[in-house]
Amino acid sequence: MNPYHDYENYLKEYPTPDGRFGEYGGAYLPPELEVAFAEIDEAYETICHSAQFISELRRIRKDFQGRPTPIYHCERLSRQLGQCQIYVKREDLNHTGAHKLNHCMGEGLLAKYMGKKKLIAETGAGQHGVALATAAAYFGMECDIYMGEVDIAKQAPNVTRMKMLGARVIPVSTGLKTLKEAVDAAFEGYMKEYKTAIYCIGSALGPHPFPKIVRDFQLIVGQEAREQFVSMTGMLPDAVCACVGGGSNSIGMFLPFVADPVELIGVEPMGRGSKAGDHAATITYGSKGILHGFDSLLLQDEKGAPLPVYSIASGLDYPGVGPEHAFLHDSGRVHYTYVTDEEAVEAFFLLSRMEGIIPALESSHGLAGGIQYAKEHKTGSILVNLSGRGDKDVDYIEEHYGCGDEFLAKHHI
Repeated sequence: MNPYHDYENYLKEYPTPDGRFGEYGGAYLPPELEVAFAEIDEAYETICHSAQFISELRRIRKDFQGRPTPIYHCERLSRQLGQCQIYVKREDLNHTGAHKLNHCMGEGLLAKYMGKKKLIAETGAGQHGVALATAAAYFGMECDIYMGEVDIAKQAPNVTRMKMLGARVIPVSTGLKTLKEAVDAAFEGYMKEYKTAIYCIGSALGPHPFPKIVRDFQLIVGQEAREQFVSMTGMLPDAVCACVGGGSNSIGMFLPFVADPVELIGVEPMGRGSKAGDHAATITYGSKGILHGFDSLLLQDEKGAPLPVYSIASGLDYPGVGPEHAFLHDSGRVHYTYVTDEEAVEAFFLLSRMEGIIPALESSHGLAGGIQYAKEHKTGSILVNLSGRGDKDVDYIEEHYGCGDEFLAKHHI
């Protein structure tokens, strides 16, 4: 019996009408937002199959975003590691430098259809903030981006880009001053303006319908990649790999392969180690709970309060994960592993030196997972979603790790 047969109708079956992926998902909202989220769901379901909406989104992707993005064979890197061939899906070449614009332009188009005047969001690494500020400029809307003060200092280039695009960047100074607190603040801001604004969450998480909406807009990544890989090689890859924080880039990459005989590998951030507060490996160490209006796996204490999290990659330091990832983990269809900060930085420098591509630190986690796979498998191929470029990270890397010579020498590379 084909073990992948059960996934042939997966996209039609999940989520359920109430936003469930098995025991995960749903929507736990304050009463004043229930109507607003129901309005968003109704509007999306009305237009997502509309020929006019699809045609306009395709035009935006082609003429504005520069899609399709290519697949690139990392020949020199593959040769250094062995015989397993590493390929990367170049989402770093998508306009604004990451996969985030795929759902931001879709959400902007949805907001335009709904007659909204403002886009509201949180951001960690800044790529979602830049993408949403870009969408707001494109559609002529106001834009508020909530960002933790730690991330503002760490991701200064992206903060400047958001402001240049006309967005208002609102610092968040509570808690750890990173992504989780930015989400809290963005929800609070949205509650005050939901009649004229739309909240565009930055990953495939949050209350229903956002895990579904973000996933659907991100499917273009895997759809392109599957067709391109077969065209390039005549076969499917043996494995597909991507980093997992909230999970938007990985869910978009994985699902077009979900019914294929392909291993799917999600890579979490182990940061400095397994001690609470030193990592953000939610699936590895998390348990079921509720955060930001949805059920999923969470890093939480015995009272259900979110634990502090950390990752060198600002876009991955979130104490939860998208509900669909939790479901795919429980089903066994996706294998979730992890890499440390050091392994991600090593992958960052290797791709820069061997292939002339500087990846985002988030994407470096996925690449590090691909490198692990290549070392373990002497033949075959792995396709990694290179979800973003590293322009935003070069100042931080140079300050803490130099430009690569000493780091690579220290690790005997």
